[in-house]
Amino acid sequence: MNIPIKTPDEIEKMREAGRQAASVLEMIAPHVTAGVTTGELDRLCHEYIVNELGSTPAPLNYHGFPKSICTSINHVVCHGIPDPDKKLKKGDIMNIDITVKTGDGYHGDSSAMFIVGESIQGERLCRVTQECLYRSIALVRPGVRLSELARAIQSHAEANGYSVVRDFCGHGIGATFHEDPQVLHYDGYAPEADATLAAGMCLTIEPMINVGGHQTKVLRDGWTAVTRDKSLSAQWEHTLLVTETGVEVLTARREEDFSFLDH
Repeated sequence: MNIPIKTPDEIEKMREAGRQAASVLEMIAPHVTAGVTTGELDRLCHEYIVNELGSTPAPLNYHGFPKSICTSINHVVCHGIPDPDKKLKKGDIMNIDITVKTGDGYHGDSSAMFIVGESIQGERLCRVTQECLYRSIALVRPGVRLSELARAIQSHAEANGYSVVRDFCGHGIGATFHEDPQVLHYDGYAPEADATLAAGMCLTIEPMINVGGHQTKVLRDGWTAVTRDKSLSAQWEHTLLVTETGVEVLTARREEDFSFLDH
């Protein structure tokens, strides 16, 4: 593996990319309500990224993906395609996944869950999935192996009766959307792929957690991944910088509390 170590200049560009990505999710949050279409959410995000931030929505036309964000509802695990005819309804849970490419050419990648109205099962799944992400973030520092992050996610998910998706993973990120390493969310590393973190690495952690089994399938559109058993799925994602002493969450949103990292 050739895992890039970012220079100080590149780290500043990654900080800006992360800040922009976080701002998109903060902007769109009030619009996620019953009756809105996922196509409208895509339009709002696209216009904000292009017109307000002066950046580019990285997913648009990436390997042929047709939209600017991913909207993954209920049993959709990831890569759901926004649809002008798909209205959100009360009880839905949805992941919005956004990646911004700045004018400097650097990427910020983040996703968050939104609950429309009330969903007791959905709220618990979303909470535990976010806890999985936070538990893994808390371990990030130089010298830690990727498998340690994966075990933290898998153990917490399974302790709560859930399963971890194995068909998709996190990744390194920088001037390229997807770089080395692959960041698994379950304990499945071959020894040669179990990289050791070092200061200056940037990566995403983005666990996808299912109420039912971990198996997924991709629909005929070639993108939308769903749980095979149609059980609910949730995902949270952050772009991270490994620092000399720990971790910096580049895509942190204002409502989040990362005081647990002050150790």
